[in-house]
Amino acid sequence: MKFFQRVKNTLFGAYMAWKGVNYDFSSWMGKTFWGIDNSTLATNETIFSVVTRLSNTMATLPLKLYKNYEVAHNGASDLLINSPNPNMTSFEFIRNLETSRNEKGDGYAVIERGIRSQPEKLTQINPDYVVPVFENNTKELWYEVTGEDGNRYYFHNMDMLHVKHIVGSGGLKGINPIKVLSNATEFDKAVREFSLKEMQSAPNSFILKYAANVDTEKRQRVIDDFKRFYKDNGGILFQEPGVEIDELERKYVAADTFTTERITRSRVANVYNMPVTMLNDTEGQSYSSNEQLMRMFVDLTLMPIVRQYEQEFNRKLLIPAERKAGFYFKFSVGALLRGDMAARTAFYNMMIRSAGMKPDEARRLEDLPPVGGNADKLWISGDLYPIDMDPKDRKSSSKGGANNED
Repeated sequence: MKFFQRVKNTLFGAYMAWKGVNYDFSSWMGKTFWGIDNSTLATNETIFSVVTRLSNTMATLPLKLYKNYEVAHNGASDLLINSPNPNMTSFEFIRNLETSRNEKGDGYAVIERGIRSQPEKLTQINPDYVVPVFENNTKELWYEVTGEDGNRYYFHNMDMLHVKHIVGSGGLKGINPIKVLSNATEFDKAVREFSLKEMQSAPNSFILKYAANVDTEKRQRVIDDFKRFYKDNGGILFQEPGVEIDELERKYVAADTFTTERITRSRVANVYNMPVTMLNDTEGQSYSSNEQLMRMFVDLTLMPIVRQYEQEFNRKLLIPAERKAGFYFKFSVGALLRGDMAARTAFYNMMIRSAGMKPDEARRLEDLPPVGGNADKLWISGDLYPIDMDPKDRKSSSKGGANNED
């Protein structure tokens, strides 16, 4: 953040304090804010599985700081990649942020800065306590946060990481995907409860027919005796003379529940923009299609999410001078698209022989240590020579070549 921006933020804080709004953040230093309540996710295992997959995938993607395509390090990268705050690892921080985004529609984290505007701590905040607002005079975006003490605190948009789902027309907060799915989840819950009752009552419903009329007291004794005998004899019944026992037929059909579950999975997948076949629905899918399925997941689902995180980190964790110098954060999604061993071997062979990749670069992608020397050079098949070698110095492998020795 530039110096004049810091001055402006300070003056705005004084202005809000003059109006009677508490704008003192010193009491928040070193304090753990409210946690994220994930109780909503416990109501539907399909939504839970989608949110778990997305949050775990984002948290496990390699994240690095680059400078002009080379890996770099600074205070912001150490903070984000290793320890965002004293209570969390980077994995937990990003996973919680993504979980909040998929459960509430928004994920927030306060950026606490040092004296030189360098980020020193990232602290997640429950979206239920955050309201984005525009300041009347400057028309800049601020975030109003209700503290545990009931006071309101204001953060400039450059001091708040905000990842979200799509917003409605004129909105500032992301649309809650679980609210979008409320009709589907309520219908699914109703079908499950009805099916459960049907299954539980199906083996315990009978029609008793007696040859003569019986009074109320005798009828109750017959029913009680019938229930006792059924319970004590493991469901075995003896039909006495003059008594007929018919099992009451139930209309429960297991296929109906299965169809409802498939509809629910399809709706959840559509809302979260995920291929439905990734929700444990592998019907019609063969092993050979897994690579194509993963590419669909990366292209349609992950890339918009990854791009949003990268732009938030680049804009708010790096100062303008660092961005102009070529620094940027980047998630590596290539590991999800490497395919099986045969596909990776063919890819590396093609890239190395056509000078598209150095052997050491291929080794790094396979988590093998670089060996240096000629392995850190680009080669071109010929077969094979360093790309910077003079063609006149290459030995021809064809008969009668200029440099062939008899």
